[in-house]
Amino acid sequence: MTLPDVTELFATDDKCRELLERLRWPEGPECPRCKSREVVRLVTAAKLLYCNACEYQFTVTAGTIFHDSHLPLTKWFMVTLLLCEARKGISANQIKRTVGMSYKTAWYLCHRIRAAMSEADRTLLYGTVEMDETYVGGKQRCRGRGKATTNKEVVIGIRQRGGDVRFFHAEDARKGTLAKYIQENISQDVDVIVTDELPAYNSAVGDMKHETVNHSHKEYVRAGTDIHTNTVESAFSLLKRGIMGSWHKISAKHLAAYLAEMEFRFNRRKSPALFLDTLRHMITAPVLTFEKLTA
Repeated sequence: MTLPDVTELFATDDKCRELLERLRWPEGPECPRCKSREVVRLVTAAKLLYCNACEYQFTVTAGTIFHDSHLPLTKWFMVTLLLCEARKGISANQIKRTVGMSYKTAWYLCHRIRAAMSEADRTLLYGTVEMDETYVGGKQRCRGRGKATTNKEVVIGIRQRGGDVRFFHAEDARKGTLAKYIQENISQDVDVIVTDELPAYNSAVGDMKHETVNHSHKEYVRAGTDIHTNTVESAFSLLKRGIMGSWHKISAKHLAAYLAEMEFRFNRRKSPALFLDTLRHMITAPVLTFEKLTA
C-alpha cells in the first residue's frame, strides 16, 4: 500500500468507514454494548448504527482508538500509512508539516496509533534466541554494566533468529530483571540463548543452554560457529537510528510506546498487509484519552 493508493481508495470518510466496518465486524455489525447482531443502519445518518436489542446508537469507531476524534478519517489513514512505512519512525513534527495539523494533534494521533501497536499476547520465542541490553537517552555515558547512569534508560532486546524481536524498557539489567523477561518470552525448550559476557546472564538463563560472545575482547562472532548477537544488535541499530534521526528526543515516560511501535513494524516488515494489519489493531484497541496519555 502506498500513499497514492490510500488517497485514491480512501478519498472520503465514508470509504474509510466501510473498510473499518469490514475489519471490526467481518460477519456484520455487532453492538459494542450488548454484543447483539440485531443492528440496523439509521437512514437519517448513514454512519450511525442502532441496536434493536439495547437501543444503543453507535458508529464503527465507538470504543476504539478512533473514539471521539474530530480529525477526518482520511487523515487518520494517511498518518497510519506514514507510520507503517517509515522504517526508522516519523516524528509528530514531520506529520504536522506533511499532513497539515497542529503539533498537539499530530503528537496525540501518533501516540494513539502506537498504543494500538502494543501487543498483549505474544508467543514464546524458540530455536536460537539472542538477548542483549542497550542504553538510550542523555549524553552521560554508562560507566558500569548492568545499571544505567543518570539520563540513561535500559532497553532489553530479545530476538529469535529468523523470527520476531521484543523490546522492553527495563529498570536495570540485573539478573532478576533479565530472568523475568526470559521466563515471560522464551520457551523452556529453546535450543540456545546467546548473549554477551554480562555476568548477570549466567544466573538469569538458569538451566537453558547458554552461549556467550566476549565483546570486551573484541569477539563478535565465535570463530567457526554461529554464536553471535549480531541479529538483535541490528534491531538495536535501527531503533537508535529512529531515536537520533527521526524522533530526536523521547521521554522515559513514553519510551515503551516507541519501542512497541518499532517492534510492531519490524516484525511485520515483510508483510504486504502491514497497513491493514495496523488498522485492524486500531479498530479493536481500547480508547486512549489525552488525559490518560499525559497523566
